[in-house]
Amino acid sequence: MHFYMMRAITTFAVVATLIAAGCGGSGGNDTAASTTSTQPASPRIDGVLALGQLAPLTGSLAVIAPSLTVPVRMAVSEINAAGGVGGTPVTVVVADDGSVPDTGRAALKKLITTDRVDAVVGPASSNVALELLPEVKSAPVLQCSGSNTAASLSNADSGGFYFRTSPSDNLQAVALARLLISNGRASPAFIVRNDTYGVGLARAARRVLRDAGIAPKPTVRYDPEGTDFTKNVAKIVASKPDSVVVVGFQEDGARVLNSMIAAGIGPSGMPIYGTDGLGSSTFSATVDPANPGVVAGVRGTTLASKPAGIDHPFNVAFSTSGVDDIYSSYYYDCAILTALAAVRAKSDDPVKMQRAFSKNLTGNTLCKTFAECKTALESGKAIHYQGASSDFKVWDGHEPGVGRYDIWLYDSAGRLTTAPSSGQITVP
Repeated sequence: MHFYMMRAITTFAVVATLIAAGCGGSGGNDTAASTTSTQPASPRIDGVLALGQLAPLTGSLAVIAPSLTVPVRMAVSEINAAGGVGGTPVTVVVADDGSVPDTGRAALKKLITTDRVDAVVGPASSNVALELLPEVKSAPVLQCSGSNTAASLSNADSGGFYFRTSPSDNLQAVALARLLISNGRASPAFIVRNDTYGVGLARAARRVLRDAGIAPKPTVRYDPEGTDFTKNVAKIVASKPDSVVVVGFQEDGARVLNSMIAAGIGPSGMPIYGTDGLGSSTFSATVDPANPGVVAGVRGTTLASKPAGIDHPFNVAFSTSGVDDIYSSYYYDCAILTALAAVRAKSDDPVKMQRAFSKNLTGNTLCKTFAECKTALESGKAIHYQGASSDFKVWDGHEPGVGRYDIWLYDSAGRLTTAPSSGQITVP
């Protein structure tokens, strides 16, 4: 497809190096200014904004960890270069959420009780985020994630302490359905992770398809920890679809695709679609390192790494990092918005910060960088932060009300390509 352009490619070796060297391991300090305490306490309120990040240094999402941690480090560097918050440098500590609730819960407890953070960026997984909301609410601690997309988080009870810069999967479901419709798919089948992400996204996409007069085949759920998907795939084959949508993460999605190939409904003979979990520069090698081209033709949707119409200095700076741009601008915005909430609140108290967070997206004074937004706030102006991931023209309580989605495709060599920004799907 000559009109596709190459997305930035990062080898697994580079990613692994960044996980080991850049993130400092589970719970490691991410800046020299980070401090820890063994005193059990609520999040400290001492005039020093202490950030914690829950990142998937291990587990099914570990391959994208640098895409999430590097932008937060960049944001903290920018914040501190502008004088920090309240004249004091911001600190940040990274802890491993392991992509699973139990590991994430232990990591959050460490961040709150040992590192005594005021706010948390992450976790990566929606499922982990949902499980941790009671702890976030009771601590309390401010939380902002740039990659949680589960629709159920739109109405989940966090006591007002949870925010996300990534829009709900209800919006990605519309983008996916529009892609299927534009490609003329009349009877797509869905094979999805049996969790909030997979089931929720498929349910929403099917609703849009039915409203458009399309009758999708039944949804088949699979255990993401499983290794044998023969029975799951057999159900897909029996439904006789004209296309298949796989909603999964890289590791389990690769296993499912291999089972589909073995059953004769791989990409060479059946149109295969995916969502953000399958769009990675290392996915083809995960499916078959000896023949990465086996995924050729698989396409799908993902949150736009560079949304059309967004001109922000972070995106230029990050493009030189050599790291895959996966949710990166969304994590950068979380860190900047958290710091701006503290500036507006004139405090690192999570209660005061959560009351200030959304107000920085509704003012009349437009600003893009932390420095200019901070200056405006300190002069008494009401700001509207325009971020790297969104201009936030529509803010719905604690999340964006608009989503922009890239269309990605694997070429004949298994390389991930992304359509030009003119081809992005904007929802609604």
